[in-house]
This record gives sequence, structure tokens and C-alpha cells, in this order.
Amino acid sequence: MSGISNELRSPAATVGIPEAQHGLHVFVDGCHEPGSGHGGWAFVAYRDAAEIASGFGGVEDSANNSMELTAVLRAAIWINSGASGEPATIWSDSVYAVKGCNSRRHIWKNNGWKKSNPNGNARSRTIANAELWKAVDLQLSQNGLVTIAWCKGHSGIAGNERADALADKGRLSLRGA
Repeated sequence: MSGISNELRSPAATVGIPEAQHGLHVFVDGCHEPGSGHGGWAFVAYRDAAEIASGFGGVEDSANNSMELTAVLRAAIWINSGASGEPATIWSDSVYAVKGCNSRRHIWKNNGWKKSNPNGNARSRTIANAELWKAVDLQLSQNGLVTIAWCKGHSGIAGNERADALADKGRLSLRGA
């Protein structure tokens, strides 16, 4: 796993395919097609290696990172509504979503949902997708039993591949819109 920071290391790399483990594992993914601006998001939940739930959708005028984050949000909402007393791991192949959930959102929240800016006016303090981050923070703050972990995308992990396919299905659902 060279090149992957300790912040992103996850049990997925050392213990095998997470959906084969006991407990609740939710895989998320987002996608975006630059030409049309259409995006898709999805989550797939597994309990004890069996798929128990999934969700997906499409969004017009989106971006890839917002779709990755929307997938995390929808997974957290599903967990909080149906499995709130149970430890759960949300697996994402998005470094943006994992780092944002595990460290950056706490900093941004403490800064009034702005980036810290030690260099004066060198760059904007605006956080991309601030409203989505606030919604994700609200959901994750309601449930201390949820862990966000990174998994390598497009590497044969069944849950990740299924979430990827459903996100694409969500994006493609907008073709007739």
C-alpha cells in the first residue's frame, strides 16, 4: 500500500474483502460525466456478507467530489434511520470524502465552516460543498458508531464495484430528463 497515508489506511487492505466480515459494511461511490454535467451516487449495505440494502440517484449540474460526498451522506442517513445502534463502516474509494470526514470536517466546523488561512489573503477560505459537508457532519455526529474508511477503487472489492455500478446507473437515469 505504498503511497497511501496512515490517515487512509484501512483494514480492507489487510483483512480481505470487508463484505465477508461480520457486522455492517456500507460501500459508497459517486461518479460524474463532465460533458453532460450529470452525476450519480450510490450506497450498498452488507450485513454478514449479505447485501441488505442499496440506494442510488442522479443529479444534474454536479461534480465528482459532490457525488462522492452525497453517497456518504445518503449512506449515513440510511444507517441512522435503520441501524443506528449498530457499529458500521462506510467504505469509500474517495480520498476527498475519507480525509474530509475523518479530519477536515472537524477543523472546518471549528472554524465556522471555513478553511483556516494562515497566509492572509493567499487563497479563499470558502469550503467547496459546504452545505453537503454540514449535512454529512450532522448525520455522522448523531452516531458515534460509524467509521469512515478508504478502500481501493476498481480493485475487485465486490461492494465497491457494486456501488460504482449503481452510481453509474443513477447518472444514466438522467439521460431522459
